[in-house]
Amino acid sequence: MTPPPLRFAFAIHLHQPVGNFDPVFEDHLEGVYRPLLEAIHERGAYPITLHMSGPLLDWLESHGPDFLDEIGARAADGRIELLASGRYEPILAALPPRDRLEQVEWMRADLRSRFGVEARGLWLTERVWEPDLAADLSRAGIEYTLLDDRHFLACGLDRAELDRAFTTEHGGRSLKLLPIDEDLRYLIPFRPVAEIVEFFAARGRDGRHQLVLGDDGEKFGGWPGTRAWVYDGGWLEAFLEALDDLRRGGEVELITTREAARAPGGGLVYPAPGSYREMEEWTLPRPAALRLGRLAADTPGTAGTAAGAGSRRDETGVGPLVRGGHWTGFLRKYPESNRMHKTALHLSRLCRDRGDPGEARRAIARAQCNDAYWHGVFGGVYLPHLRRAIWRELALAERHLREGEEIVCEFLDFDFDGHDEIWIHSSRSSVVMSPARGGAIEILTVFRDAVNYADVLSRRLEAYHRDPDDPATASAEVATATDGDDPVGSEEAAQASGIASVHDRHSGAPLPPTPDEAPLALMQEVALDEAGPDGTVLADWRLHPFRLRGAPTIRDGYIRLRFVSETGAPRLEKMLDIHDDGRIDATLDWSEAGLPAEAAIVCRLPLAHPGRVEATPAAAESRERIVTLARSERGFERIDQGEIVELAWPASAGGARVRLRPGGGPGAVGGPA
Repeated sequence: MTPPPLRFAFAIHLHQPVGNFDPVFEDHLEGVYRPLLEAIHERGAYPITLHMSGPLLDWLESHGPDFLDEIGARAADGRIELLASGRYEPILAALPPRDRLEQVEWMRADLRSRFGVEARGLWLTERVWEPDLAADLSRAGIEYTLLDDRHFLACGLDRAELDRAFTTEHGGRSLKLLPIDEDLRYLIPFRPVAEIVEFFAARGRDGRHQLVLGDDGEKFGGWPGTRAWVYDGGWLEAFLEALDDLRRGGEVELITTREAARAPGGGLVYPAPGSYREMEEWTLPRPAALRLGRLAADTPGTAGTAAGAGSRRDETGVGPLVRGGHWTGFLRKYPESNRMHKTALHLSRLCRDRGDPGEARRAIARAQCNDAYWHGVFGGVYLPHLRRAIWRELALAERHLREGEEIVCEFLDFDFDGHDEIWIHSSRSSVVMSPARGGAIEILTVFRDAVNYADVLSRRLEAYHRDPDDPATASAEVATATDGDDPVGSEEAAQASGIASVHDRHSGAPLPPTPDEAPLALMQEVALDEAGPDGTVLADWRLHPFRLRGAPTIRDGYIRLRFVSETGAPRLEKMLDIHDDGRIDATLDWSEAGLPAEAAIVCRLPLAHPGRVEATPAAAESRERIVTLARSERGFERIDQGEIVELAWPASAGGARVRLRPGGGPGAVGGPA
């Protein structure tokens, strides 16, 4: 008897983040999205499943409505199935339940209104799974979503079982789960078509009935090297032709993910929190990521980005059992990410309490777009323009919610780290300072400018950096990966061997800038021995706790806070006057610190945007650009994050005063180079 065809569900995810540049949107529309879907249409390679993120939909409505019309026409006759998601592409696991539901319901409503479809399937952003998502997605009208196959393999299932839909539940509400084949995710579009055809045949010989691929559409021309390979090199044309041959030969049947979810089920499964392999590596801090990399190098089927790429074929079944961290680990790894996340949480709650005005609610939702919160080969926490976009939305929301308010302060654990912060806010600005971390200012948002002046990214060691203390690498040159040229070489070589995925592209590990000893924030102080070698640190108050002296004093348009360093460090008193428009006056008193006369007291102000800084008495002023070195899909990139202004006085001065005036104008410092 002729075996039934292998059912193949092909889901394509298209996304651009809130805050990305118009030319990037335009380049992907004309160079990736249009040619990909036009080629599929010309070949009649239907049905397919498609997801377009909310930020991309918004841009296309203004810049490519004809593209959306074409998709709508094909969705109307069943050739394209459209998936829902969180409206502004958030990590749903990182949102409060009510925010999750709202984002999904908004997206389903938009798809219904724009395309006339009732989306029952969901693209799960970055495939970040939490068990309680099952109940919330079910409440939002979702029947099924896609997860990487390693979620199921880590539950103890055998790979041969993953050709069906599974069911999970939480609190008595159920959700169907479709496994994405990881091997196929690395084959398409990077390997020669003949190899992919053999993969389909092998799956059929193994008795598999169904295969699901869900992956980024940007792989088809947006990733380095792929445009020449996929289009100019003929890969896409050859792939679609081969797919057509398989269909006509009765070996493969194209289906939607909706049809895949309605196939005979594989029963009940309870996946643990997780994401795809690389994400679980990226979320770990450097020491743990390196340990995982060493373990992965010795374990078949687990080699990934931390260990260096390699074969992901896993004949032992051990690979998926070796897990990294969860996406929320980025909130610990990057305090800058945590501040954005917690600001959005607090403002979301405030918005609910104040009647949920639509303008503020939508701004908060846009600020929940995932890209600026994390980092790996992808992820944009290193990219200032994406972080700025998040802070802009948060500023717009808070300005709306605090309209007409006088300046007040709250004591609360703002960032949920176990230490109380002080949140000072008015109708004009929002300031968060941390007594536990040197009495420094960690958020300084001025609503008029819609920016957070403290939005700088600290320099830190990542798992892909060289160890600066290793003498074997101390003199190595910084390497830069290919910027998009085909790394394989000749077209003949590419046709024979394929091209490298961004996960497999290698350059020598670069030497990073010197890491910051403490996360950067405004108004951080150290004492240096100017006579010692390289300015030996005599006292470092940056991470030292400060105690509030007395109650805050509310004056006409500003709040005064007095602090003193706790026992265990030389005595430093700090008085901060925080004005309702975001101006900061700081008075420092180190007269009782017992420091040697040759010591210098330094106050550091890392600024993401221009501001005016004044010092009394006059200080020795120096400036340093904050330059980070990050890995991306394009290689290694040096990124300017802003400027550190350092003010230094001799210890004999006994004290000083610093004024920070956010905004440009004569004498402004900080901000982009």
